[in-house]
Amino acid sequence: MTIKLLLADDHTMVRRGLQVFLSTQPDLELVGEAATGQEALEQVAALQPDVVLMDINMPGINGIEATQQIKLAHPQVKVIILTSFSDQGHALPAIRSGAKGYLLKDIEPEDLARAIRKVHQGQVELHPDITGQLMNQYAEADQTAGLPERAGYSALTDRERDVLRLIASGKSNRTIAEELFITEKTVKTHVSHILSKLEMTDRTQAAIYAVKHGLDK
Repeated sequence: MTIKLLLADDHTMVRRGLQVFLSTQPDLELVGEAATGQEALEQVAALQPDVVLMDINMPGINGIEATQQIKLAHPQVKVIILTSFSDQGHALPAIRSGAKGYLLKDIEPEDLARAIRKVHQGQVELHPDITGQLMNQYAEADQTAGLPERAGYSALTDRERDVLRLIASGKSNRTIAEELFITEKTVKTHVSHILSKLEMTDRTQAAIYAVKHGLDK
């Protein structure tokens, strides 16, 4: 199965370098490029890629705004932020905008290819520095709201805890369904209930919560 990619970056040399590498991967196909956020939106609408590699700093609409608009108009399209910014001020808004990956441009080519495949399968890929920042943020939140968080976890059923553990392990809904011998639709229902009980907005937050509390074992 070929994964269709769209590359959005305002630096020509970056696009050319990625184009050369991606051409060596038989299951990755670069179907389009964009130099601005607006071009990325137009290309996504026209080409319907599976995954977008998105820079943050671009003229006009930046990568975070473009990601948000893509997720609203084309929820099936996965977005990976590929940037040189490793600070929380860029990473957190990007993740909240709907990005399923946040990677730095110094990533090894083979690691990038693996990340693309994982995100396409429904997993979340974050640079270790970003994961650490998110975990610190939740640790700080615990200090002011620890009891409600623990109460939320205690409200989960045994099956929901099983699903949460597998989410934290980076498993996609399909894989979770296979491991627990339930339907993918049932997994989605469990995920919805988990997010509601833990008062979270997405599975990335739930995964970080689970890892921080050792629930991924």
